[in-house]
Amino acid sequence: MCLLYPSKAKPFLKWAGGKTQLLEQFEAFLPKDFERKDNVTYIEPFVGGGAMLFYMLQRFQNIGKVIINDINRNLTDAYINVKNNAEKLVDELKHIENEYLRINDYDKQKSYYLDKRSRFNDENLDSIERSALMIFLNRTCFNGLYRENSKGKFNVPFGKYVNPTICNEDVIYSDSELLNHFNVRIINGDFLETEKAVDSKEDTFIYFDPPYRPLNATSSFNSYVKEEFDDRRQIDLSELCKRLSTNEKVKWMLSNADCSAKNPDDTFFETIYTGFHIHRVYASRSVNANGNKRGKLTELLISNY
Repeated sequence: MCLLYPSKAKPFLKWAGGKTQLLEQFEAFLPKDFERKDNVTYIEPFVGGGAMLFYMLQRFQNIGKVIINDINRNLTDAYINVKNNAEKLVDELKHIENEYLRINDYDKQKSYYLDKRSRFNDENLDSIERSALMIFLNRTCFNGLYRENSKGKFNVPFGKYVNPTICNEDVIYSDSELLNHFNVRIINGDFLETEKAVDSKEDTFIYFDPPYRPLNATSSFNSYVKEEFDDRRQIDLSELCKRLSTNEKVKWMLSNADCSAKNPDDTFFETIYTGFHIHRVYASRSVNANGNKRGKLTELLISNY
C-alpha cells in the first residue's frame, strides 16, 4: 500500500489521555504473532483521539477489518466527516481559521470562542459545521480538553494560545485517506455494543482505552461526557474482557491508571483482572489544571496473552 500522506496521518484532535507518547512502548506488548496473521480484525471500543488507531493502520498492512466506537456522538460524527466529507470540513475550518486569526485582541478572541462554543451546543447544527467547531474549540480551549456538563453541553473555558493551528489540512486529508483505505466502520454507542462486532471465527485484536479510574479523590476527571464511567463500569469492562477471552482467536490489550502505585492498598485492577497479564509503562501527565502535578507516572497495560 502506498498512501499519499503516509507520515502525516495522526490524531486530528488533542485528547485527554491520548496515547501518542506511549506508542513505542505499546508495540513491544502487541501479540507476538500479529504480523503473521492475515486479515486481522482491529477494534477500538473507546477510540478517543485515535493515536493508537492511526498508528496501527499505518504500521500493519495485514489488518482487514476495522471497527471504532465512542459514546461521544460529536466525536464519532467528526470521524465520519473526516472520512466522508474531508473537503467540506477543510473549507469550513479554513473559514473559521481566517475569521479567528484576524482578531488580534484577547478579549475579542475570547468572545468569538464563547460564541462558537454556544453555537456548537446548538442541537440543530449542521453536521459539517459542528465537526469544524469541535476541532476549532479543541484547538483554542483550555488545555485542549473535551468535557461536557450534566446536560451534555461542552463547557471548557477559553485557552491562551497565541497562534493555534485550527485547520491542519494535511492531517485531515491523510486521516481521511487512511480511514477510507481500510473502510473503517465508525459506530456511536456504549462500549458493550462492540461485543456484537466480534466474529468468533476471525483473528481479532481489541485495544481498550476507557476513561481512567481516578488515582485519588482530587483527580476526579474520569469521564469527558455526561455519562459517568465509575467503578461499576470498570467492572463491566473487565467482565467483557473475560467473556472475550473464552475465544482463543480474540486478543485484547487494555490501558488504565496505576492506582496501586499511588496507594499500595488500592488493588482494584489487580483484583478485577486476576489471571491476566499486567504490565506497567511510563507516561507523562499533560492534562492537569495544576502544572506542578504534570509529569511522569506509570500506567497499567493489561492483556489476555
